[in-house]
Amino acid sequence: MTKPDIIKLEGEKREAGKKVSRKLRDELRVPSVLYGPKVKENIHFHISEVELEKILSTAQTKLQELTVDGETYNTLLKNVEYDPITDRPLHADFYVLAEDRRVTLRVPIRLKGTPIGVTDGGGRVFQPLRIVRVKVLPDVIPAQFELDISQLEIGDAVHVSELDMEGITPMDDPSRTIVTVTPPKADEVFETTAIADEEEIEEELLEGEEAELAEGEEPAEGEEAEGEGEEDEESKE
Repeated sequence: MTKPDIIKLEGEKREAGKKVSRKLRDELRVPSVLYGPKVKENIHFHISEVELEKILSTAQTKLQELTVDGETYNTLLKNVEYDPITDRPLHADFYVLAEDRRVTLRVPIRLKGTPIGVTDGGGRVFQPLRIVRVKVLPDVIPAQFELDISQLEIGDAVHVSELDMEGITPMDDPSRTIVTVTPPKADEVFETTAIADEEEIEEELLEGEEAELAEGEEPAEGEEAEGEGEEDEESKE
């Protein structure tokens, strides 16, 4: 588990409304809102789109020291709305943290190392769970969970219950598998399949040849039969 970086941001208050928001976006500013359990009224403000993109550039939890009109708040970026065509951020929600209030987060899981089962046994790494949901107080918010998988052998797996969750309440089932090392596909399977396919192809070719021979013989016999019939008729005359 790693601690999150704290990013400093400068915001300016704004008026609410679609027309104002459109004008701000044209100026590369992102309309945003600030709220939290100890914030009496939501604060509408705007921040630099470039600065916001820096926060979004890496997949891990970050905290923000956000200053709006001279007042500083410890915040967590909770949600970003994107344009479906350009993928530019349209709106951002910042949650003001309270020391005595737990927050629910989605924390990414980062794998470290190459398993023994891969280097020595030719196995494959399969990670069905990449993000885990947790509930946590602000002072122990994790940026991400780092998981060393270098000692895993073929058939080994790591579950949610094995993460470092001190002071953290997992919201996902502790028995859920995060990562496992699966065995390689046996060469024998491919060889057997290849042999079976070759035998089927040979059988089909033989059947096709027999069918062609049978079709070729029937007209020849028919022609001979017609010739014999003509000779008989001539001999009768």
